[in-house]
Amino acid sequence: MDTIKLNIDLSLSQLIEAVKQLSPKDRLKINDAIWNEDVEIPIEHQKIVLDRISKSETNPERLLDWDEVSKTL
Repeated sequence: MDTIKLNIDLSLSQLIEAVKQLSPKDRLKINDAIWNEDVEIPIEHQKIVLDRISKSETNPERLLDWDEVSKTL
């Protein structure tokens, strides 16, 4: 496994530029490391999503078409 040793401060934009210089394979490894973390979704957020799903199933005409909505943005 390749290692990178950094003992410098980087701004976010500098870090992004450094990552862009990596091979696609290594960039995917970084992506996987970031997004494969166990992120716990708070119960309150889960309830909001479940409530919205229930409302959309009960009353589907309340939903908006994304293609139409995106034209107004």
